[in-house]
Amino acid sequence: MNFQAVKSIYIYEMSRTARTLFQSVVSPVVSTSLYFVVFGAAIGSRIQSVEGVSYGSFIVPGLIMLTLLQQAVSNGSFGIYFPKFTGTIYELLSAPVSFFEVILGYVGAAATKAIMIGLIILATSYLFVDMTILHPFWMLFFLLVTAFTFALLGFIIGIWADNFEKLQLVPLLVITPLVFLGGSFYSISMLPEGWQTVAMFNPVVYLVSGFRWAFFGYSDVDPLISVAMIGVFFAIMVGAIWWIFKTGYHLRT
Repeated sequence: MNFQAVKSIYIYEMSRTARTLFQSVVSPVVSTSLYFVVFGAAIGSRIQSVEGVSYGSFIVPGLIMLTLLQQAVSNGSFGIYFPKFTGTIYELLSAPVSFFEVILGYVGAAATKAIMIGLIILATSYLFVDMTILHPFWMLFFLLVTAFTFALLGFIIGIWADNFEKLQLVPLLVITPLVFLGGSFYSISMLPEGWQTVAMFNPVVYLVSGFRWAFFGYSDVDPLISVAMIGVFFAIMVGAIWWIFKTGYHLRT
């Protein structure tokens, strides 16, 4: 493996974050504070607890997952779209670098940025609520695997998109609604029975549920099913990217 190539791509992508470090840190802190003010104070005053967990603590995993998915997809898509937009993608394709090394550099940087933001939100949450993470290993597992999986999705979107409007289409119109409807700020068991069945078709439900279980030992679905679902989604993303590089879809045209 050409580690120098992976390192060069990774450092180049991370340098863009370093140039806007203040914005990257302040923005999630302010957003997290606003969510706690709106959801924690307004709704929390009416919903004291969910399954024995205070509502303020209950929304923390969902809040982290919301930002994690958005950041992973956005960073993953922009990272590969910008070389396409400027035309430098052809230099990358002609270089002695395998597609695996290209993906590792771009997706690794996108996932790292998303994980950093997720940890910042977690740290900010402790300013508002007291909580203990029951399964820290599984919390990190869901955090890492979800970040890399959705960074891969963002990478695919960046290759598919041929303008900036398409680049924002999936994160704004698909990812965000799925997260809000995926039990991020409420328990699926609070929905009417019919809507509970509908919610099970939302893949984000399994991510949020498994992540929340790592915090509180409570989940809407079996944690093993959550692990299986994220594994299946990861495999689908890897298969899609393999096909893209094999066929040159939107890369060589």
